[in-house]
Amino acid sequence: MTHALTNLQTMLMLRSFFVAASLIGSLWVSGCASVAMASEAPGASNIGFVLYTKGYAPGTLYARWMYTNKYKGPGIATGGPKEGFAGHYHVRYFYDSGEFSDEYDLIIEKTGDVYNVSWITNGKVSAVGVGMEVGNDLAVGWRRVAD
Repeated sequence: MTHALTNLQTMLMLRSFFVAASLIGSLWVSGCASVAMASEAPGASNIGFVLYTKGYAPGTLYARWMYTNKYKGPGIATGGPKEGFAGHYHVRYFYDSGEFSDEYDLIIEKTGDVYNVSWITNGKVSAVGVGMEVGNDLAVGWRRVAD
């Protein structure tokens, strides 16, 4: 049974990787004309990815995020619904070093099998993304929006 479980875990990990790569590729193609952040060098990809995993406490999501090929780290979203992913959260992200990165109001909406995700700062949309469930996780490709 342990061998079968290991094979299943490997298969799910590979599936998650391919889904993530597909989402990132799709966002790259659709966002090639996007405006890069002022702090980024011209030509930066303006593409990010986040994988949300349900936490032990209801309404909590653990995040593993990356932006371009330069920034990445963990995060935690709180205040969401007891079940599912769709809902309103408050999310805080950190760098791998443990240093604080950003925080947002996070809105996850489900339409069919697809999730539309928005990150809000001071009432304005800072980033948008699309995602899908992969196993028990929510995989989301995203980009920052122009000011």
